[in-house]
Amino acid sequence: MEQQRIIYILNFLSGNTSKNKQVSLREIQEHLATHEDIRPPSILTLRRDIDRLQTMGHDIRISYGAHNTAYYYLVKKGFTFNEIRFIVDSISINKFLTSTQKQNLIKKFEGLCSIDEVRQLISRISLNSQATPSLNLLENLDKVHQIISKNCKINFEYGKYDTKKQICYYDKRRDMIPCKVIYFNERFYLKCMDEKTLKTRTYRVDRMKHIKTGEHTDLKCILPEPQGIVLDMFDPETYLHVKLRIKQFLLDDMLEQFGEYASVLEDDKNHLDSVIIRVKVGISQSFYKWVMRYGSNMEILSPESVRTEFIKELSDVMNLYQQD
Repeated sequence: MEQQRIIYILNFLSGNTSKNKQVSLREIQEHLATHEDIRPPSILTLRRDIDRLQTMGHDIRISYGAHNTAYYYLVKKGFTFNEIRFIVDSISINKFLTSTQKQNLIKKFEGLCSIDEVRQLISRISLNSQATPSLNLLENLDKVHQIISKNCKINFEYGKYDTKKQICYYDKRRDMIPCKVIYFNERFYLKCMDEKTLKTRTYRVDRMKHIKTGEHTDLKCILPEPQGIVLDMFDPETYLHVKLRIKQFLLDDMLEQFGEYASVLEDDKNHLDSVIIRVKVGISQSFYKWVMRYGSNMEILSPESVRTEFIKELSDVMNLYQQD
């Protein structure tokens, strides 16, 4: 009975107290009185129970109010409330989880909060999206991580949209070595390596199904480290130092994207509203598409080979709009 009473006290302190909300021994006594199978303890007994909880390692703090009345609250270990709020908001905006999955995850974190803190979690960030998750992403991620930890190959079906807006899955033996899961541009990707060619392949985790463990492999899966800025999930053909002329208002955006890879130079007097950015970047089709996004606000100055290739890309686009 004594052990059961101590558990009730700990649960009460955990769910009903915080640094901003404390309870007296009398309130604890009244709470225990609501349990028919527990005889309401004396104040002296409650003090002894709290001493035992503190000896067991629970951080129960005491403060004193009017008439020297003692008030108690439990300092919870683990996540702070602000950390829990951030995690709950992150779950709320995750577009890969169903509403039921979100509710189940959030309830687990609510169990770490007091009643007052749970009320503060009611106002959550919402995701403005019509898209619904096509597969159980959590289940897929769990399977992928397990296979990586076993040093095994991976087999799965992979899906792509058809003209009827349906995802069609291809039953093809992949037999790839899974290397790493990467989160990029709001998507989860699996980087794999072909055992024969040692080339990397990239797959969206939410487009995989019927994931199965393949044969064990002793080959170490080591992905090449990026030598500069990479603008998508696929390995670039090469890395080059590129010089870009950009409008001044794009400088914040460029430095946020390029970080330490970029250096900034003042432009000449004929381009007072522009600056020069020099950055080492992976050259691929994604790079040219990225430059097109900024239109006349960005110009490739060098190297000449990259500038020439971009001119060709622009010419191909213009040819699509030439009138007969």
